[in-house]
Amino acid sequence: MILVFAGITALFIGFSGAYLYSRVQTGSPAIQLPSLFYYNALLLIGSGYTLKRAMDYYKSDQTKNYRMSLVLTLILTLAFLGAQVIAWWQLFNSEVFVNSSNMAAYMYLISGVHFAHVIVGIPFMAWFIIESVRKMKSPVSVLVYFSDPDKKRNLNLLTWYWHYLDGLWIYLVFFFLINYLIK
Repeated sequence: MILVFAGITALFIGFSGAYLYSRVQTGSPAIQLPSLFYYNALLLIGSGYTLKRAMDYYKSDQTKNYRMSLVLTLILTLAFLGAQVIAWWQLFNSEVFVNSSNMAAYMYLISGVHFAHVIVGIPFMAWFIIESVRKMKSPVSVLVYFSDPDKKRNLNLLTWYWHYLDGLWIYLVFFFLINYLIK
């Protein structure tokens, strides 16, 4: 998992550096983000919180709360993705296109690659939800489910990945905001 985080971090540091280099070299103004980008940060923080709660419920064998937290995490994540599409639509309506400027192209690239990383996590989240519905039918199956060390490890990895993406989005929003404020 450390290698995954290191690779994603290197990718976004490279994108950030390329954005800054291009901005300085061309003297281009930064793109003002739609306010939905900031609200999306709250959605991702909320999804990270609900996934953390799911992990807590997993550790304390609270079946109903565990499942509900997983579903709520998925709903918040899908809301983030939908809101992100709307934010891009707002940019299109403001006539900020991928080919408008280097800054616009980088903004779409960076936010799009983050979007893709969020999408990659959804099947894993859905798998946990499906497994909890399928395998947690009786007290014995619940006990077996909650005592599975592989499931606990996988949920822990998913939680770390989710929190990493949350932190990455917050970094990106601040990165673009600071670049916009520095004229």
